[in-house]
Amino acid sequence: MEYFAHSKNAHGNAHSAKDHLAEVARLAKEFAGQSSWSKEATLSGLLHDLGKYADKFQARLRGETKGLDHWSAGSWVALSEFQAVAAALAIQGHHIGLQQGGLQYLRKLGEPHPPQLQLSDADLGRLKFRAATDGIIVSKPEQCIFTPPAIFHKQLADMLDVRMLFSCLTDADFLDTATHFEGIARAKGSSLDAKLALQALTNFMNNSVRRSTKADQSVLDARNSLWEMVLTAAKHSPGLLTLTAPTGSGKTLAMLKFALEHAARNGLKRIVLVVPFLSIIEQTAQIYRTVFHDFPSNYVLEHHSMAGLGSENAKDDAEAENERARRLLSENWDAPIIITTNVQLLESLFSNRPSACRKLHNLMESVIMFDEAQTLPQALAVPTLGALSHLSTAYRSTVLFATATQPAFDTLDHAVSEKVTAGWRPTEAAPYHARLYQALRRYEVLWPDNGKTKDWQQLADEIRSEEQVLCVVNLKSHAQTILDELKNDDAIFHLSTNLCPLHRRAVLEAVRDRLKNGQPCRLISTQCIEAGVDVDFPIVYRALAPLDAIAQAAGRCNREGRLTDDNGNRKMGEVRVFEPEVTGNYRKRYPTRDYFQAAEVTRSMLTVARQSGHPGLDLNEPKTFREYYRALYDLSKPETQNGELQDAITNADFVRVAQEYRLIDQSAIQVLVPFEKERVLFDELQRQQDEEGINGQWIRKSQGLAVSVYRPKSDHPAWGVLIAAKLRYGGGVSDEWYILEDRNNEFYDGVSGLCLPKSQSQLIMIG
Repeated sequence: MEYFAHSKNAHGNAHSAKDHLAEVARLAKEFAGQSSWSKEATLSGLLHDLGKYADKFQARLRGETKGLDHWSAGSWVALSEFQAVAAALAIQGHHIGLQQGGLQYLRKLGEPHPPQLQLSDADLGRLKFRAATDGIIVSKPEQCIFTPPAIFHKQLADMLDVRMLFSCLTDADFLDTATHFEGIARAKGSSLDAKLALQALTNFMNNSVRRSTKADQSVLDARNSLWEMVLTAAKHSPGLLTLTAPTGSGKTLAMLKFALEHAARNGLKRIVLVVPFLSIIEQTAQIYRTVFHDFPSNYVLEHHSMAGLGSENAKDDAEAENERARRLLSENWDAPIIITTNVQLLESLFSNRPSACRKLHNLMESVIMFDEAQTLPQALAVPTLGALSHLSTAYRSTVLFATATQPAFDTLDHAVSEKVTAGWRPTEAAPYHARLYQALRRYEVLWPDNGKTKDWQQLADEIRSEEQVLCVVNLKSHAQTILDELKNDDAIFHLSTNLCPLHRRAVLEAVRDRLKNGQPCRLISTQCIEAGVDVDFPIVYRALAPLDAIAQAAGRCNREGRLTDDNGNRKMGEVRVFEPEVTGNYRKRYPTRDYFQAAEVTRSMLTVARQSGHPGLDLNEPKTFREYYRALYDLSKPETQNGELQDAITNADFVRVAQEYRLIDQSAIQVLVPFEKERVLFDELQRQQDEEGINGQWIRKSQGLAVSVYRPKSDHPAWGVLIAAKLRYGGGVSDEWYILEDRNNEFYDGVSGLCLPKSQSQLIMIG
């Protein structure tokens, strides 16, 4: 009798169990690379679908039954016969997610999970005999990640090791399953040729950047100095680094130079650039695409949607076509250069979900750079630093934290060392960065008088009186209020994450053209503009905020150092910090409680500075930020926060860890919007969805027209204009991707972006 792993595909071919297990084992071992536990990855592949050799499961494929657990059999064999704990957990979780790792739980791995399912066959001997007869030969791995009872000693590190093996297994399983159902193998990503990429970067710098720049010579000198510093830093062996450099110093391209030089010297396989979710990452992606325009189209992968990070509550037996189709949409980061977000990378490092974890093995032997590292959540600092430290130490990856306002994370080394052996002791890649800050003094900061506030009309009047001005506020509602005050002004522009990426890019192009040509330009933005967006305004207004946010906004002021007075003499830009006249609790003024707390630290430091005879805080002095972060950590005590998360880690509870480690508390959905300037693309994507359904390629094309919003409650009126996208196969619909039905342009505005019916302020992501 022939046994099958999957039902017939569109070509009428079923997927043999023998072929599936053998290919998954081969791929899992390949993904494990040089890891000491690569043979355990092979074992996991051979055993992961052992339960499919059951008669009941074969009947399931024919639609004669359902509610079967086909994973616990292989999981129990891995544990009881081979003492391969990590493989056992990965096999059990390859459909339902990683569960618990404590000894008490391990004893129950042979029982059906979830309990409402039944084992496909409780007779392990019969399953093993059929598999062996089918040519599936299983042997004990020479080395496992750990064996009983020496498990979960350093829980944070050990759990990441399990996720790495889990990643190898799930990606292998997903790829082979997709090959069967889609009838064609997913194209393997290109390899990183660091030397060739370096030549492309050199050509770009010589032919585009250095020829076209109009920056002041002092700015150019600072950029060249940073360039030389990162060249020296690239000689380091893989490890932990920081890169502290002021805004406008050419950090984006200097980071790419470092990464390519470092990868070439150390034989690293991939570059991953991680940016804040609330930032505008299209600028960096556009630069990278320009640098590598002659390379294969999949050389640079952007992955910044929130799809794949929602809850995963497996209650069925994983053979439902809708569920399978949804999981196969997830991304595996098989590309030389990845541009992604804090949320995607960090939540994946702590996830238990197959679709979120499948990409993790591609972080091995990589250069992982966090741009604007100050945005990493302090409440999650210790476990985050611990996971990244172990990733670097155990998997030969380099982790670099780059920012103009470097957090004092090294002060948390002792707390991190309790979680992972290596602790947090990074090397500074730009050791002489203080000189750069002094060389790049391009603005002066005007701080508000104690207790003095501005109402929105007063602020709008001041903005209207300036020809070119940027105003950054803390909430979208504040930005909308100012826009309402400034209506009928053709020089008004707006940025927030209500706008899809292509819309934001169009706004920035228009803004830059006006700034370059000396035309009136008044940009009202949320804090999304503060993370790596290259604009150069003579005047910047910034609502009182955390000190790092004020400094990042200031980095958009006189960025190129070209401001001159009427006599042609160089002059400084102006950053005007103001206190909005807003009544009510902190929620009326700031996006989160942590943001409010950090703003209060800024306020306190400002008071102390004035009491000492200073006009304000010096944003061009790195010591200012070290004092700020120390004060913030003394107040918030990040090492004591998230007791529930710490408890879940201590108990090796993968489910609870995934629930507790959240950068964004609510799950999100992706909404494809009809941005007017890209209507052709929207119509084509909508047509493909209607006629064919969506797949991974559709999602990649859609990211530029997608807006992330918090998932509305079931009775919310927003569902009246959101249409669930159809999946490519299986006959189901996505629970993460939706199409905005907006025939009369009521819900996507050319200025404000997505405006869902009623309570949209509660739905659209902050920023």
